[in-house]
Amino acid sequence: MKKILALTSLVAITLSANAIDFNLAKNDPKHVAPTSVNEVLSFHNSIKDVMQSVVNISTTTKNSTFKNSPFYQIPSPRQRSSHALGSGVIVSADGYIVTNNHVVENADDITVTLPKSKEEYSAKVIGTDKESDLAVIKIQAKNLPAIKLADAKSLEVGDVVFAVGNPFGVGESVTQGIISALNKNRVGINQYENFIQTDASINPGNSGGALVDSRGALIGINSVIISRSGGNNGIGFAIPIDMVKNITTKLVDNGKITRGYIGVSISDVTKDYKPVYNHKKGAVVITTEKNSPAEKYGIQRGDLIYDVNGKSVKNASDLKQQIASYKPDQNVTLKVERNKKNLTLKVVLSSRDTLAFDKTTKEILSGMKIVALNNQIRYQYRIPGNIEGVLIEDIKPLSRAEKVGFQAGDVIIQVEDKPIVSLQDLQEALKAHKKQPKRIYINRYGTILMLVIK
Repeated sequence: MKKILALTSLVAITLSANAIDFNLAKNDPKHVAPTSVNEVLSFHNSIKDVMQSVVNISTTTKNSTFKNSPFYQIPSPRQRSSHALGSGVIVSADGYIVTNNHVVENADDITVTLPKSKEEYSAKVIGTDKESDLAVIKIQAKNLPAIKLADAKSLEVGDVVFAVGNPFGVGESVTQGIISALNKNRVGINQYENFIQTDASINPGNSGGALVDSRGALIGINSVIISRSGGNNGIGFAIPIDMVKNITTKLVDNGKITRGYIGVSISDVTKDYKPVYNHKKGAVVITTEKNSPAEKYGIQRGDLIYDVNGKSVKNASDLKQQIASYKPDQNVTLKVERNKKNLTLKVVLSSRDTLAFDKTTKEILSGMKIVALNNQIRYQYRIPGNIEGVLIEDIKPLSRAEKVGFQAGDVIIQVEDKPIVSLQDLQEALKAHKKQPKRIYINRYGTILMLVIK
């Protein structure tokens, strides 16, 4: 009886397995190896020139030391210097080098060392862009080995890649991996994100170095890793080559990046939103800002923007990238779905530099736009419900607020000993300590920081 039951079970399992038409790979795959016992699989010839195009960058920043006080911190006349290491990529024979903004940001001295050379060059900052985390510096040298650039359209997930840089200051080194993902955004690192994700080891000091394909062509600038320990966990991000070329060209030409601005808060077409729209891709307008191009030219809350100048919009991040690719005062044509009807709107873009900032902000530092926390803002910026305060929604580039250290996305939670829950709380706290040094406590992505202002 036991034998009959076993046989019956076996037949049932067999029939169940045969019921699915699996797409089976071919049997007996060919295992490829070097064609003779005297050959080694190597990418040396592909990357040997790349290693000559990636430089070491050393920066020195002079920092004020602080006297401790029960009420505030006062910079003392004494100065101390901090040093940092990073990498950069030579993109022209006459000395232009691309790196990360965070590698050279606030540096007083920048020194570049070429591969296999002890000669040091003093570098000049040509331009920086904090929002993409890119910077261009230049050294006085000629006939440098400029790297070859790839085309971003040729990239595919699974491509073999190499990260070249100066990890932990040990000197030039190469790590191998693959492209794990493309067009990664919402990582929460930069204002404009469109990362290449790779599992090639990227460690501290690799920032600003090269991510190249198996031919040795530059496909991205290594930027950051996601790690709980500080070491590499196989999740690294590089800024893609098309963005690198675009930003580098503008920084060399103008020394800064000025992006088009429309003045909307936007969301993806989520699963919940899809039933109320005909278009299933695009960016849903959640709010429009006062005195912005969006308000001026008739964009409304609830509009779904699905096309910009004939180019379809995939999601909220895509709209942000597209608008930013235009200059202020340029005309763009938007295709919008409103109440399931298609509209065409002509919009003249402006610049974030011309934003009208809240009067409350001026009492703290010029250059900040502050908004109260509500359910919509919490959802948009992913702020947990247990965090109370007011949100710094925007910062003017190069403003005093930015120089002090405030960042867009910071939540002001306390001024001196007064907890902040509303804009009125902030006004009262600032008024109580008017013309005095003030400790401003902020929550930045879960970390509590203190900034001191006058």
